[in-house]
Amino acid sequence: MKITVRDHGPLRIEAGESGGLTLLDGQGRAYGLGERRTISLCRCGASANKPFCDGSHGRIGFDSACEARDLP
Repeated sequence: MKITVRDHGPLRIEAGESGGLTLLDGQGRAYGLGERRTISLCRCGASANKPFCDGSHGRIGFDSACEARDLP
């Protein structure tokens, strides 16, 4: 699995070659992702389809650029 923090946008999650994706809600129930191998999760808080990105970050001018670093 690979997770990419997109500048001024969502978290993009891509399944690895060996499996699919499972996304659980706060009660442990799985979202129906079908056969999707890539999803984008909202970081701006403005999506009408949370937790998924609907592109609202562009409309509201969400500003968040991240740079990779080592955790302490």
